[in-house]
Amino acid sequence: MVDYTKEVEQQLYFWKHRMTKKSGIIGRTSKNVQNKINGLIPEKFHQVMTESIKNMVKATLVGSNMTTKKRLPLEISLYERDELLKEKLSIFRKTAVIEGAGTGAGGILLGLADFPLLLSIKMKFLFEAAAVYGFDTEDYEERLFLLHIFLLAFSSEEKRKDVLVIIENWEQQKHVIADMDWREFQQEYRDHIDLVKMFQLLPGIGAVVGAFANYKLLDQLGETAMNSYRLRLLNTI
Repeated sequence: MVDYTKEVEQQLYFWKHRMTKKSGIIGRTSKNVQNKINGLIPEKFHQVMTESIKNMVKATLVGSNMTTKKRLPLEISLYERDELLKEKLSIFRKTAVIEGAGTGAGGILLGLADFPLLLSIKMKFLFEAAAVYGFDTEDYEERLFLLHIFLLAFSSEEKRKDVLVIIENWEQQKHVIADMDWREFQQEYRDHIDLVKMFQLLPGIGAVVGAFANYKLLDQLGETAMNSYRLRLLNTI
């Protein structure tokens, strides 16, 4: 276990470096364009979108919590937890691929349905991840932690740095965080997935793009969830 812990600590070091490194020119240009577009969108649209995603996420949180199995006993090793999460990620990734291919093949109408469907898959996976690492999602603070993992996985370079600090110091931070900044939450998420999801709506290639995009997005979320919970567990040792 000691050797595995050292291996995990090394992986966490490189992961944190990747999460905080400066974006390339393409990434920075894309973010600047998205910021300009967001500035041109009427405030009413932002308010409606924020409220819609807030309600969508909260409904998903309730449903996911009801269908998640109880957390694993504390005596299970970190290695066993990591391996179990990898198995679960494989299952959720396959589900997301099938969903992305199906909605992508259906054109614009089904493509629009991909957003809430994929969101529910991601949230359900996070609840499973919490259970694997021994955290009780009946606790409101744990559901807030899930949302911060989600934000860390799907946000810009600047925001990732701030969220990673919160994740690393959760035991102190959780006492001062009352709720999510839902405006920021929805905008970061939309900016992250907008471009690839637009291609998913194109006839002929939508199914391929949808399947590939959902595979990568679940992979990204899986890595972020695993390392976020690893940080919490190792910080308690």
